[in-house]
Amino acid sequence: MSISLKTKFGEWNTRRRISKLASQVKKREQRSGTTHPIIFFNVSSRIRGLSLNAAFSLLTGWSFRLAGTPVINYACNSGMSHCVLGTNRQDYRTPPPCQDCITQSKRLFEGSQVQWFKYQVNESLAAELSHLSIENLSSFQYEIPILPAEQTQEGSISTIPLGSLVLPSIRWALRQHNLPDDEDTRYLMRAYMLSAYNLVLTFNSFLEKEQPAAVVLFNGIMYPEAAARWAASQRGVRVISHEVGFQPNSAFFTDGEATAYPIHIPGDLVLNAEQNSQLDSYLENRFQGDFTMAGIRFWPEMHALDETTLAKMGEFQQIVPIFTNVVYDTSQVHANRIFPHMFVWLDMLLELIRAHPETLFFIRAHPDEMRPGTAKQSRESVFDWINRNHLQEQDNLVFIDSGDYISSYELIQRAKFVIVYNSSIGLEASLMGAAVLCGGKARYTQYPTVFLPETQNEFRNMAEHFLGAGKIQVPPEFQRNARHFIYFQLYRASLPFDAYLQAGQRMGFVQMKSFNWDCLTPDNSKTMRILYEGIARHASKPKTKGGEGQFFYPEAF
Repeated sequence: MSISLKTKFGEWNTRRRISKLASQVKKREQRSGTTHPIIFFNVSSRIRGLSLNAAFSLLTGWSFRLAGTPVINYACNSGMSHCVLGTNRQDYRTPPPCQDCITQSKRLFEGSQVQWFKYQVNESLAAELSHLSIENLSSFQYEIPILPAEQTQEGSISTIPLGSLVLPSIRWALRQHNLPDDEDTRYLMRAYMLSAYNLVLTFNSFLEKEQPAAVVLFNGIMYPEAAARWAASQRGVRVISHEVGFQPNSAFFTDGEATAYPIHIPGDLVLNAEQNSQLDSYLENRFQGDFTMAGIRFWPEMHALDETTLAKMGEFQQIVPIFTNVVYDTSQVHANRIFPHMFVWLDMLLELIRAHPETLFFIRAHPDEMRPGTAKQSRESVFDWINRNHLQEQDNLVFIDSGDYISSYELIQRAKFVIVYNSSIGLEASLMGAAVLCGGKARYTQYPTVFLPETQNEFRNMAEHFLGAGKIQVPPEFQRNARHFIYFQLYRASLPFDAYLQAGQRMGFVQMKSFNWDCLTPDNSKTMRILYEGIARHASKPKTKGGEGQFFYPEAF
């Protein structure tokens, strides 16, 4: 049987299982006339197939219905002139594949309560946007009444930050951070902004009608969900967002921003022997490149440093590897706090490289920057930056492209210190005892694990100090905290859905396992009990207090 036939059969089997489960849930759901509904909204994680995040929201909604909490799925019925996943990067004006998406939504939401939204352009807003540059569109704001006059003294007028709501999405869709100020790009950005405005209006009216207890949505960064999140926040409705977790087929749910992964670790945490052994086993595989994230295996193989590279290392006083990220990734929304974006950081590092010929620097492109077999190849890559700055012949610089599977861990072991923007390798390097200097805010910088300067000047000064120091003093708690953080993100923050899901034949998609409705009830599933207790039963407030939001996790899994 060919791969294509396997894929077709697996997806057919998943559709069959979804239909069967939808029927079971419909027949056995508990109905309550007094409980406020939970709204589920996810239009940016799939069009045709079943992605991890589409599966997380579907399964969680089914579980809540079985437990007696009403659920309404907010679904797109050609409700955007252009959407993120439906953007054609060869021709921005190509309409999105709405019919395929609507067909999939009808499959997923079979037997459930659905509120469909349509698109209606605001001609006045369109005229106001029509002559703006990319820079002005990016900062554009628009006033809108959110709460009706009968609910407040004079009614509530809010200012929608339309530009900033859609900016991460257009960067992600176009696979670049710096947007050209040409008519095609302006057209797409206007389309996103008009669609986001329409979504704010329709979702606000929907919230006013239903008075939900909470809204559960994917990611919170892609502009449809960002618009819904903004509208809900204006009305004081609790919002929970979700992203992929750090174990295969696992989810991360939080009251905070899911793409920032706010993880709060008890200060008195001590790992026992069993937990240490569990973590050591994982790390052993990780250091060999044997791991996946969101169903993607970044390292199909991993190579040791070759003799030529080792000989070149011997010609220099010290080694400093530099690890980049993907410039359009949703994590960059949180990372870009010290520098406007990653390439500004690289430009500063280039000055340091040229000023320190005694040091051999390695610049490594992120393995996901030019992911093979997908449409996620970056249009603004580190490879292009290297070429633009004519660095191929820079004697004290070695560039490792995203498709070169050389072991990062061997570089770290030989390094004087490590420089990262915000990628996961910074946390792993800290775990290995290396001094790590971060240029961007990462999920692990919320915990003392690395050196994180507050300004660009402080970053430059710290890098210069590390380059000239005889020995870098690393606070001993960095390595311990890194170990605790990795353990927590794997075995506390990652809620397992592997009882329901398995890898699909297509990269990034999953298939539904064979199971019955009773496996989804909070009484029979630890994962669903955690989500039900944290979201549905305590929908009006977060599970615990915290400055950047809570995540839902088991006390002992």
